[in-house]
Amino acid sequence: MRIEIWSDVVCPWCYVGKRRLETALAGFEHADEVEVVYRSFELDPSAPRHGHELSTPVIARKYGRSEAEMRQMQQQLIDLAAEEGLAFKLFETVHTNTVDAHRVLHLALDTGGAALQRELKEALLAAYFLDARNVGDHDVLTEVAVAAGLDETRVREVLAGTEYADAVEADIAQARAYGATGVPFFVVDQKYGVSGAQPAGVFSQVLEQAWTASHPVLQTVGGDAEACGPDGCSI
Repeated sequence: MRIEIWSDVVCPWCYVGKRRLETALAGFEHADEVEVVYRSFELDPSAPRHGHELSTPVIARKYGRSEAEMRQMQQQLIDLAAEEGLAFKLFETVHTNTVDAHRVLHLALDTGGAALQRELKEALLAAYFLDARNVGDHDVLTEVAVAAGLDETRVREVLAGTEYADAVEADIAQARAYGATGVPFFVVDQKYGVSGAQPAGVFSQVLEQAWTASHPVLQTVGGDAEACGPDGCSI
């Protein structure tokens, strides 16, 4: 089974949704046969590449709210994230572009497979939301990527150019084709879509449904009757 997740590394609900999916997978009997791959999605492609302004006033302006109102809403999310074991520092995060982070995530997938990409995804989310680091900064990206297991020379080569930019755009185009208007957006076996940071129970239900659909159980009818076995026939 393959789960593809469209998300952004500066999306708080993406981190919450990630934890909820992981909770569902922890209780899923066939979790060791599930591959999770991350796909790119940019919440704000117009954000500055090396932004320094705090996110709270930017989001407040975007949605026409006061900073006090926005901080209150963010506090509610901080409290909710804490229930998932995440200590968000939303009041300290900066508004920054994430295309370079997505390009490095594609590098991780290309060079180390889904396992390395997942390692880097967690590290980037933690760097931004738990440590309030600027994941648009190339030095930060390089440090986090190398700590996750990527080769420093390759990371710097990618960040210095436009490598994997086409892969990022392809991911975004696929999200639009699926009808995704926001993230996180989960696609299981290219057949089942889950929008948003749904409760773990919803993910558990989708996992079971997708597994059953791809591994149908043969229904036998008529009960037992005379037959020959692997050692031949008794008569």
